[in-house]
Formats: sequence, C-alpha cells, structure tokens
Amino acid sequence: MKDTGSIKALLATCMQCGTCTGTCPNADAMDLTPRHLWRMVLMDRADEIFESQTFAYCSTCYFCTLKCPRGLPLTRAMSMLKEVAYKNDVKTFRKSGAFYGSFMESVRRHGRVRESEFMTLYFLEMKNPLLPFDFASLGLKLMSKNKVSFSLPSGADGRGQGNLDRIFKKVSEIENREEQMP
Repeated sequence: MKDTGSIKALLATCMQCGTCTGTCPNADAMDLTPRHLWRMVLMDRADEIFESQTFAYCSTCYFCTLKCPRGLPLTRAMSMLKEVAYKNDVKTFRKSGAFYGSFMESVRRHGRVRESEFMTLYFLEMKNPLLPFDFASLGLKLMSKNKVSFSLPSGADGRGQGNLDRIFKKVSEIENREEQMP
C-alpha cells in the first residue's frame, strides 16, 4: 500500500506554476518534471509516481522550496515520497534508497563517512554477492590514489558526532512539526 495522503496534504495549495521545475538542477534528467509529479500526487496516481525515477533524482538542494511562491515544503514532500518508496520496497528506488540509507548510517555513527563501512553496508543491503565486483576497478583506482582506506581511523573517529546528533535531532523535530501542521 503506497500511501501518499500526507504528501497530498502538504501540496494542497500548489498552483502548478512550474517554479519548482524551473529551479531544479536535475529536472533535465527526470522522466517527469517536479510540477508534473506534484500534479500526480494531487490526483492520487501513486502507481505512476512510483514507476517514475523523478523523486530518486532529487538532490535535496532546497531550490524548489526556497523559490516556491506558496512556500510549500517541496523538498520535504520529495523526501516523504522517498520514504514511502523505501518502506514499500519500490523496485525503481531500491538502489538509490539503499545507497542513501547506508551513507546516512555511516554519517550518524561516525560524524563523517567511513567509505569502507559505507560500501559494505550498501552491498549487504543490496543482497547481491556479485555486486562488489562491479565496483572493483573503481575501488582499486581510489585505493591507488589513497582516496579510500580500509584501516580504522586513529582517534578522529566520531569527531563532530555530537554536533551531528544535535542537527539530526533538530531536523527530526522540524519534520515532526511540519507533519502535524494542518
């Protein structure tokens, strides 16, 4: 069950002006424009929404939210679509959802991305034992240039994590407040 009701409530006053599409740096790569996607949300066309790749291409830059003449939380709506897709294991979102989840888990744990842990979490989430071999040549190139290390960090691990914990908590509070708004 793909429930988009709470997203529809956020977008209820959308006037379909297209400013979101005009300001989106990724709109040219999307199969549906953001404006078209919002219209589909308002029309309860969940199946078509989740067949699209549009919400997976959102880079959460907040341009659409900042420029929206109605002040709608469009970036939040896009994030909510990603959450619904992730919870419903939507096939078109599986890779990017696993990538995002693994990235954020590493950041939450250490205050920064630990590349080796991040990629391990991603490969485990994808449940494909052959997937790491697709990245072998890239991994070797990065290791040869000392861009990726498999050693444990020395004492610096978690530096700044206290600040990040506060940021994650504050974002969660803001999102909860937005969800409770009529």
